[in-house]
Amino acid sequence: MTKDTDNRDRQSAPVWPQLGNAGVDGILLRFSDRLSEPANRAALAFRAALEAAMWPEISESATSLVSVYLRFDPVEHDRDRLIARLSEMAGRQDWFAAPLPPGRRLWRIPTAYGGAMAPQLAEAADAAGLTPEAAVAELSTTRVRVQTLGFAPGQPYLGELPPNWNIPRQSALTPRVPVGALVVAIRQLVLFSASTPTGWRHVGQTAFRAFRPESDTPFVLKPGDEVVFEPAAADDIAARIGDDGDGGARSELLP
Repeated sequence: MTKDTDNRDRQSAPVWPQLGNAGVDGILLRFSDRLSEPANRAALAFRAALEAAMWPEISESATSLVSVYLRFDPVEHDRDRLIARLSEMAGRQDWFAAPLPPGRRLWRIPTAYGGAMAPQLAEAADAAGLTPEAAVAELSTTRVRVQTLGFAPGQPYLGELPPNWNIPRQSALTPRVPVGALVVAIRQLVLFSASTPTGWRHVGQTAFRAFRPESDTPFVLKPGDEVVFEPAAADDIAARIGDDGDGGARSELLP
């Protein structure tokens, strides 16, 4: 590569974060165009700082995997002025190295791996280049972060798993997985909050309900929380389904 080519490549590389419009009343602050731990950290930290600042212009905010969405009233507030304020705040510090927001919890959720409850463990393990036993050992000891909620109410996307778990989704849909199903693809785990079809492989089953509409806090897991899916016997999980929704899970505040 010549020096001129190297300079052109650097000049054409995207600079993060980037601000853009999201519909009539929305602004999107993106920290990357692909998932990474630093970009997810940046989105979580920036949104927490913005929530703490309580800007009157912002009526709603939410994070996705690597972005922060902000809603405002375009009749009451000037978009360009708001974007300028957000740009100034985004440039104040290195959000990619920012500490994660306070109040996060570490959850330990009992999980039955494989068997009739989670029939695609062996297939997923093979795609990851592991035996089923090695796959369980890796999945059950990796501490994953709730990166965002999506697809269904309170449903967490968790990651990242080690690189060998960068396995694709299935080419066809599984007709339905139950509430509490643990599924895997593209270095992420998803804990299903509703019984729906999925293209992700069903590798574990919990008795944990991530969405509890009857509760004062219907979304149990929050972005930034961390989870370990500890191995449990299938009979124990089956016995806990339909109980208080925790399914034997324990949690503690993270420092």
